[in-house]
Amino acid sequence: MDFEFNDEQREVRDLIRRVAADKIAPRANEIDATAEYPHDMFALLKELGLFTLPFPAEFNGANSMLSACIAVEELARVCYNTAYLLVVQWTPFGAILAGGTDAQKQRYLPGLASGALRAAFSLTEPQSGSDVAGIQTRGERCEGGYRLNGSKIWCTNAANSDFIVVAAKSGEDKSSRGVINFFIVEPGMKGFEVGAKEDKMGARGIPSCALFFDDVFVPEENRLGPEGEGFKIVMEALNLSRPIIGARGVGLAQGAMDHAADFVKNRRAFGQQVSDFQGVRWMLADMAIQTDAARNLVYKVAAAVDAGVRGPELASMSAIAKCHATDTAMAVAENAVQLFGAAGISNEYPINRYFRDAKVLQIVEGTNQIQRNIISRALLK
Repeated sequence: MDFEFNDEQREVRDLIRRVAADKIAPRANEIDATAEYPHDMFALLKELGLFTLPFPAEFNGANSMLSACIAVEELARVCYNTAYLLVVQWTPFGAILAGGTDAQKQRYLPGLASGALRAAFSLTEPQSGSDVAGIQTRGERCEGGYRLNGSKIWCTNAANSDFIVVAAKSGEDKSSRGVINFFIVEPGMKGFEVGAKEDKMGARGIPSCALFFDDVFVPEENRLGPEGEGFKIVMEALNLSRPIIGARGVGLAQGAMDHAADFVKNRRAFGQQVSDFQGVRWMLADMAIQTDAARNLVYKVAAAVDAGVRGPELASMSAIAKCHATDTAMAVAENAVQLFGAAGISNEYPINRYFRDAKVLQIVEGTNQIQRNIISRALLK
């Protein structure tokens, strides 16, 4: 069913669904197998003008989180990596839109909107994944700006980015979240290095790399937000975009279910079509129930974002949607592999790609254990 889509949103869905089937699906397995950045898919998304869907009209966007989730779901349904191209562009865009100065917005946002610029967002460190307050990278004040020292891991899209939004601690209190700042770091800055890409289980087409900072000078105008306040601003921006992560889970679940249904309809065992077995039908029914429930949770919170819901209420809603949708993606993909039987573990069939990509979603953008902490904290308050 349509989740109260308007005409524009239905047009977005139908357009992307056609393009995904015709141009993206045929490339999906190759992107996963080679783990090479899909420049052709980036060019296609750029041509379609999708990079600003959740952002204001001044950047040619639809100013609609619901439209953004529709786009991500339809892309993830056939190719997780192509959907990821939108997400990695949207995260730094949202951070600068929320916390950037007018000069920063003018310098970076038009290029991100058009696709002329590519960017990345870096928070995770070797010793502090979910523990954001525990980051060790330092941004110490100096004349005219800051000196960055430390390292990051799992910075997705770093190898292809024109700039990276990087979190670092400043000031004397090394344990307080209040002194975390975000800085815009550009390739070519002396002492800044992007490491080799990780050989990942899933999400293989968009590289994730380590970052190294050796006394890197970052001018003060490259800091996002007032001193010590950038963390709160950027984290709220990430909270607003969390439904998009859930939409990736919904797309993966729907795609895995599509493949499983087609497979069992065209296989025979014990003298009958596999899809005629009641147990198989019940598995597919459960997959459909879970996927539709996840979709409605994601679209509900996306609509809430568009309606102006913010703060703790949105945090809990977003956590529920992200957690349930990505757990659903994993459960549905696992059952889809089971329905494929031995073929499910063969690289000849795409279903193992969905399984691997789904596992990634339970971990990235705030693990599902962290989402459960957010949900339970809201309940117990």
